[in-house]
Amino acid sequence: MKVRSDILRTYQGVHTWTGIIAGLVLFIGFYAGSLTMFKHEIQRWAAPVTAPKVTSSDYDYQKLVDTVISVRGEQLAKGFNLDLHTQDAPLSWYIKGSARGIELDKQLNYAHLNADGTLNVSAQTENELGDLIDYLHRTAGFIGEIGHDQSGVYILGIASVLYFLALVSGVIILLPTLVKTFFALRKEKGPSRFWLDSHNLVGIASLPFHLVIAFTVVVFAFHDFIYGGLAQFYDDRPLFQRPTPAAQSFHIENLPSIDEQVLAAKSYAPGYEPIHIRYSNLNSASPSAVFMMSNNNAVVRGPDTDYLFMNPYTLEVVNSSYPQGEDAVWGNMVASIFSLHFGTYGGEWGRWGYFIMGLLGAFLFYSGNLLWIDKRFKKDPNKRSTLFMAKLTIGVCLGSMIAVAFTLVAAKWLSTFVANANYATLYSYYTAFFAFVMYSFLKPVQKATTVGLYLLASLCALMVLSTLVKLALNDGNTLFYSSYMVDIVAAMFAVIFFKMSKHQQQKQATQSIMPAFEQASQT
Repeated sequence: MKVRSDILRTYQGVHTWTGIIAGLVLFIGFYAGSLTMFKHEIQRWAAPVTAPKVTSSDYDYQKLVDTVISVRGEQLAKGFNLDLHTQDAPLSWYIKGSARGIELDKQLNYAHLNADGTLNVSAQTENELGDLIDYLHRTAGFIGEIGHDQSGVYILGIASVLYFLALVSGVIILLPTLVKTFFALRKEKGPSRFWLDSHNLVGIASLPFHLVIAFTVVVFAFHDFIYGGLAQFYDDRPLFQRPTPAAQSFHIENLPSIDEQVLAAKSYAPGYEPIHIRYSNLNSASPSAVFMMSNNNAVVRGPDTDYLFMNPYTLEVVNSSYPQGEDAVWGNMVASIFSLHFGTYGGEWGRWGYFIMGLLGAFLFYSGNLLWIDKRFKKDPNKRSTLFMAKLTIGVCLGSMIAVAFTLVAAKWLSTFVANANYATLYSYYTAFFAFVMYSFLKPVQKATTVGLYLLASLCALMVLSTLVKLALNDGNTLFYSSYMVDIVAAMFAVIFFKMSKHQQQKQATQSIMPAFEQASQT
């Protein structure tokens, strides 16, 4: 396909500058986003469970609920959680904080029945490691709030608009040679050409994924503005109908049995199994029970499971993440958009696919920056602005990965020594991140890259070693094996990063991946 040279130059400029402006922010979002696909496994890996597994087949949930209501009814009326597939105490409620948002000092009471039927209630600070990784994914680590949302959410939304422009312009640039060079990895034509071919291959091969992510991030960031604009066409009618409150308030003592509620949920969604119930406002005219519904053979439209919203007293389903028919067009559309971004709609294979594509997306931004830097250094090896961008790219990209790995290792041990590890976990990330960014500006780029890769390899290996030491110290009583894949993946990346660091170390400055870039970095 032929495209005029002036058009190609225009789109080349658009692709270059949109990628450079948004690339570093999106690198962190994609790298952390790939980890969020397994954030629950990472959470269990960092704070493994010591209690025997409890399942619905050998536990009397109704007796537990009735017992706790009889002694803590006023507290439970505000809201409580009932986990039907837990590893520990099935019932919990917040005594500080709430389920929504990230608060580093959330506290919950956990309740379970002892073997003799007596009630056991214990307070515990909620471990926020998984949510902190998700926070990093949604905000790229930018702190502060704008309105009721984090500032980083809006920054990533703007970056995703630029990201979309970079995708479209990149495709147009490749159109004239797409068929001939799509699968070409021309290593014999020099390292720069090989990196460019790799960058183009990853971008084109995963284009549908990237278009979905770009679009959904913009929706997440600016959905309030979108709803406000759409509301102008609906006069005073709300886009999303809320259930009408009852004429009188309900009371928690009249709550139907758990079996009745579970049966009503299963009847609404045949083939699905309720695995968790979150209650709220039970002593009011608008009580709510949110059921997390699991089905390994169905498409999932939520971040982990499908959701069903029910009045726990009348057993009326007021909303769900399932298709709601033609009368709920906006609800269906939003649920579909959410499911495309979350990636869990494809089951385990879908999660692994999004994990890999998330890492490849991070590579796309990293390689794009290096290609730009190399090209600029070839034109002017002494340009300080280009050297600044080179150091910033190494510092931010490797620094964010080092910081996450360091935080995971820290989280594994902090809970042993402190009651609330959330603050220390958060500080661990920012301390490691800014420390390596500073190091990358103080040292030549090639040296900083080599040290960064060695650090990554060491931290990944330390994750595996931490598990082995913890397992030995607990005499095998701790259930680490529910998250064994975290250690396997960490071991694989330890080997990959070690080989990359050895390769980087052995290279001469004039034979590096980016020759002009590395030569200038030694000055």
